[in-house]
Amino acid sequence: MALLSLKTSFFSVLLCVRALAQAATITYDFNITWVMANPDGAFNRPTIGINGQWPLPQITATVGDRVIVNVNNQLGNQTTSLHFHGLYMNGTTEMDGVVGVSQCAIPPGGSFKYDFQINQPGTYWYHSHNDGQYPDGLRGALIVNDPVSPYLGQYDEEIVLTISDWYHDQMQTLIKSFINVENPTGVEPVPNAALLNDAQNLTVSVEPSKTYLFRMINVGAYAGQYLWFEGHTMRIVEVDGIYTEPADAKMIYITAAQRYSVLLTTKNDTSANFAFVSSMDEDLFDRVPPTLNPNVTGWLMYDATKQLPTPALLDKFDPFDDFTLVPTDGEELLDNVDHSITLRVKMENLGPNAGNPFVYGTNTNAFILNKNKVIEIVVNNDDPGKHPFHLHGHNFQAVVRSEESAGIYIGNETLPKIPMRRDTFMVRPNGNIVLRFRADNPDKSHPAHLILSTD
Repeated sequence: MALLSLKTSFFSVLLCVRALAQAATITYDFNITWVMANPDGAFNRPTIGINGQWPLPQITATVGDRVIVNVNNQLGNQTTSLHFHGLYMNGTTEMDGVVGVSQCAIPPGGSFKYDFQINQPGTYWYHSHNDGQYPDGLRGALIVNDPVSPYLGQYDEEIVLTISDWYHDQMQTLIKSFINVENPTGVEPVPNAALLNDAQNLTVSVEPSKTYLFRMINVGAYAGQYLWFEGHTMRIVEVDGIYTEPADAKMIYITAAQRYSVLLTTKNDTSANFAFVSSMDEDLFDRVPPTLNPNVTGWLMYDATKQLPTPALLDKFDPFDDFTLVPTDGEELLDNVDHSITLRVKMENLGPNAGNPFVYGTNTNAFILNKNKVIEIVVNNDDPGKHPFHLHGHNFQAVVRSEESAGIYIGNETLPKIPMRRDTFMVRPNGNIVLRFRADNPDKSHPAHLILSTD
């Protein structure tokens, strides 16, 4: 047993040395500019691009690489920043890109150099973290390849698929109307369309009898989306950078900022093409405009000469429950909690006191954590809406997640031995979730926040 342990340790050291020897420095020069775009074919509007183009370039690296992103703000009328969503930035938290927390905003004409090493594989994205800006277009995929992935060799090709909502009005206009005394109940602006890879009517060419790794990212501002492939099964293998035991799913629900990697094996013939659909969750919208089409359709195209079928109508949405996923690394429950924090989520900051600055100050929560302590966050959702919850610099263990309308957490559940982990979890309406993590990423404070915010 001792000899086996020694061999295992020696092999691990060799892998680390090899990774360091092969690590590269990847440099991107991003000039952030305004461009015009019309991704839904309905409205041409100013959009934030990079190097004069939109959609934005994908950032690609391999575990161990050093990444340098030289940003120059050429917008002229807005400040900006870049946040690399899901990357822990352990040891370089000043590179996290959160304006007002880890850096000052990059002023018009100004520059900033992001310089960090990536030590985690998986599917991520980058976006502005400044004044609710990224829905104006400043968001793109970030993929970290893994030479020792447990699923290496089990697929033939990778395909990156972003999903998002899309607004015709710019964010500065929408935020002013949203955070306004004339909107006392905080009714969120409803998107005008849904997009796949920043477009509609997307076709993805596939070949028969092949397996594809689809890396799917919700880069949207607000809408969670249901996604399914007609006639095909998704096999979930990664969420938010965490490898999972394979789990088959017919439909998944992706909140804003979540990521899924799935294996999809194609049919063994080319007799037909197949639709896949992403549908915005209309339960999130206080008022659904009669003209809204919540769906965006793409196609697995086996044969370009054959028709693109209309997707079938569904009676109901029945997505896979991500709480049941099991991480492949077998990390066990963090069972000795050092610091427990209870948060009550209630969308009541505006109301009749919307004009009182004191309201906003008292609803800012700061918590001081000691290094390497086990932290528990109990989120009681005292609101009839679904809410994604994301923490910078860490992933969570989800040890409890209630059903809808379960009320506050009372602590009578049996906790899983190997909890599910990811960095963005959805809390169900009027329900609760209990999240745990180890506070092992010091240096700068990290914000824990609801995705539904203006940064």
